[in-house]
Amino acid sequence: MNTWWEEGIFYHVYLRSFQDSDGDGIGDFQGLINRLDYIANLGVDAIWVSPFYESPHVDFGYDVSDHKAVDPRYGTIEDFDLLIKEAKKRGLKIVVDIILNHTSDQHPFFQESKQSRDSEKRHWYIWCDPSPDGGPPNNWQGFEPSTWEFDEKTQQYYYHYFYTEQPDLNWRNRDVYNEMFSICDFWIDRGAAGLRLDAINYLVEDPELKDNPVVDTIPEYLRNIFKFNQDPIHTVNHPDNHQILQDLRQHLRSNHPEDPLLIGEIWVPNTQEILKYYGSEDNELQLPFNFLLSTVPEFNAITFREMLQDFEKNLGEVPTTVVLSNHDFPRATVRYSQEKDSDQVAKLLATFLLTLRGIPFIYYGEELGVRDNPPDTIEEVQDPRGTIGWPDYKGRDGCRTPMPWTEGFQGDFTTGKPWYKLPLDYQQRNVATQEKDPLSILSHYKQVIGIRRKISALHKGKLMVVGNDPYILAYLRTDEETDILVLLNMSSDRRIFDLTDFPNLLTHSWSTLLSTHSYSVGQELTEKVMLEPFEALIAQSSRIVDFNNV
Repeated sequence: MNTWWEEGIFYHVYLRSFQDSDGDGIGDFQGLINRLDYIANLGVDAIWVSPFYESPHVDFGYDVSDHKAVDPRYGTIEDFDLLIKEAKKRGLKIVVDIILNHTSDQHPFFQESKQSRDSEKRHWYIWCDPSPDGGPPNNWQGFEPSTWEFDEKTQQYYYHYFYTEQPDLNWRNRDVYNEMFSICDFWIDRGAAGLRLDAINYLVEDPELKDNPVVDTIPEYLRNIFKFNQDPIHTVNHPDNHQILQDLRQHLRSNHPEDPLLIGEIWVPNTQEILKYYGSEDNELQLPFNFLLSTVPEFNAITFREMLQDFEKNLGEVPTTVVLSNHDFPRATVRYSQEKDSDQVAKLLATFLLTLRGIPFIYYGEELGVRDNPPDTIEEVQDPRGTIGWPDYKGRDGCRTPMPWTEGFQGDFTTGKPWYKLPLDYQQRNVATQEKDPLSILSHYKQVIGIRRKISALHKGKLMVVGNDPYILAYLRTDEETDILVLLNMSSDRRIFDLTDFPNLLTHSWSTLLSTHSYSVGQELTEKVMLEPFEALIAQSSRIVDFNNV
């Protein structure tokens, strides 16, 4: 079984915003190909590419009208093949984003489905009669105040968890199974090393259409993606999702001997629920996304420590993911810092992301410390969620800004007008400027990735939290070769980490591998380690720690 990904680092490219090659203001395949050397030099192993399929672009490609065709905005199928070829030359693998939960309402399947109640593809989607009062069948909410849209022609409602233009497929229909599995085969056969499965725990709903319970506040685990006061227990994370994933994994194993990687986007309340998506016999997803770190609302060592302890307790025997930012919620630099502290916090977050036990996902621009640039007016809004929620919720455009490559015109993202405005700080936080600065955030990312590559304890060792300091998050990474101590001062004040509180750490010396502030490489730590505000420090021991007695 091929498990190349277990020690890997992933780079998430939001294709629309990465690099435009033809001046239309939209990133594309050729632009990505032109920047592969940059990604390879960063030191990552694989690129997750956001959707590029034919689409009306109501939801920027997550509303698919042809799953086996490349949207002309992004290039051609030949461009995709070239991307695979050029990535392979540089030792990079490509993971594609597959949308199995729904299609566009412009998809030929849905167009056929809505023709009549007797249509051949009627039951490929979820159609229901109105409630007795003529309204929607139940109270379900999703991206819009109701997940049901009435069709005048056939006098029924169809179900869409996301936008009206994204009708959900009926996964209780075996014909849907076969068609969507064939789409997975298509892209793997073209060279994709794996699939990132969008909204994969949304595939099936309660067959009795029971109302979701109304709550006073949104469940914390849904804070980043859900905006209504409802607990979607009958629409998200239904137990019947697991059988579908088992069938998909078995299908792929049977047809692709390399056992392609399946990464699943799942929003669930806790680690016990995440664990279920691996399957009882490694027969579902190899990597269900663990988004719990990204739901921490404040920069708080106590909360992060509790989460790490929970991860080790419940996910300690399986590979897990480490995610701080992505295309659906504000970047971590915005969530956890003010502009004046942003670069310091960005380096700390990089250290955190890349030294935890798990497989890190770097969101494009995260390695530059890019900050969000949300719309100032409703006229600037591109994301439909921002239009629906304005002004209380401005949508996701702010975390999807074009990649700044230089301080020049439009950051050299495009020669034309970009689809959305660049980050406000792009003349300072851009690739060209940071590549020349050994103290930049980009240089820091490369340093930490290099250390992670070199020291096996950081990419396959155990993790143990050390102490309970309210401001300093400390943990050990250890294996049979060495042990590493990571100290993260998550406060805006100087703090002291006292090694004498942990006698087993004093049985040997610790030398600095990396510090964002005051310690030089090779400098030996004293008993009382002074940490500057937001300082991150990585140190290596002179011999193995007694891991069981720290």
